[in-house]
Amino acid sequence: MPTITVVDRAGKERTVDAEVGLSVMEVLKINGFDDILALCGGCCSCATCHVHVDAAYLDRLPPVSEDEDDLLDAVEDRDATSRLSCQLPVSEALEGMRVTIGAED
Repeated sequence: MPTITVVDRAGKERTVDAEVGLSVMEVLKINGFDDILALCGGCCSCATCHVHVDAAYLDRLPPVSEDEDDLLDAVEDRDATSRLSCQLPVSEALEGMRVTIGAED
């Protein structure tokens, strides 16, 4: 089972187990990261699960879809590493990935 290091909005880091097959958003919710609201439940229709992904892992993730890109356009702190965590399937390739929870909008 891969591990992911999560930095919350307060800057606190915690490494958690991430079950393969879940989304990163589901892993964050299961592990009690309340900064992730995930209001749409993972349907890619809000941006309340925005995270910044360690740049070294971006090529291990599926490409940003048009819908995800449109939603990320509404995020104030969007940068080149911004993704919606609901669109990031956990795989063994993500072992050691670090994500930082995006700023509250």
